[in-house]
Amino acid sequence: MAKNEARRTALADAGITVLAREGSRGLTHRAIDAEAGAPVGTASNYFRTRELLIAGLIERIGVRLSPTPADLAARSSAPPSRELFADYVRDIVRRLTTHRDVTLALFELRLEVARRPDLAPALQAWQRAAFDADVAFNQAAGLPGGRREIALFHYAVEGLVFDRLTSPLDPETSTDDIVDALVDGLLP
Repeated sequence: MAKNEARRTALADAGITVLAREGSRGLTHRAIDAEAGAPVGTASNYFRTRELLIAGLIERIGVRLSPTPADLAARSSAPPSRELFADYVRDIVRRLTTHRDVTLALFELRLEVARRPDLAPALQAWQRAAFDADVAFNQAAGLPGGRREIALFHYAVEGLVFDRLTSPLDPETSTDDIVDALVDGLLP
């Protein structure tokens, strides 16, 4: 049977929704079929094993959370500054919090990898690629900070996003204000 890329994408999106809502234990081929409104067996036709399903979800999460080429172009044409870097970090946080289900699914996958290290390679490869893209953008745009600072921002942003999507410690403080404080505190 020929594979339909649009159907594969719809199934991956349905899998992300199920994973975000039900957690990794609720992520089954049958649950994905139901969420996508597809006949039983459709998801397993596209993702034969749980490992292939996880890899497909990671790939789709990467697509959905990536900055648009227009966003990158706008930032790379601006003069380098701490404000530009803060704007870039705010954009990352915006994408992660706007696409709530996608980000919750990503957190669920990270927890699943902690329980099943055999699934780690696909997630680690995606994380390295995202990190390397951030470092490359930072260098190309002439922004302050190197690999160490970008890593610190990743740690801080993931904690901030987790906080904002779950039970915020300080819901009255705006996310943008927190990002600005991080930039001020982490960049020389």
